[in-house]
Amino acid sequence: MSEQMQCEISELNQRFDELDDPREQYALLKERINAYRSRGIVVPEPLQRMERVLLQECLSESQGR
Repeated sequence: MSEQMQCEISELNQRFDELDDPREQYALLKERINAYRSRGIVVPEPLQRMERVLLQECLSESQGR
């Protein structure tokens, strides 16, 4: 993983720590992912993994788990 990607993930994790709601975390991550897509850049795998994990957390929370 590139140093830039490590920094980006670190920044996102810090922002996630400030947000208690996984839906807000997911929205923040989706903004980042959409920025990649709008520039025509392939979304890095670490961000795709984070998206899947957060989506699962959101689904679990919505089902009361």
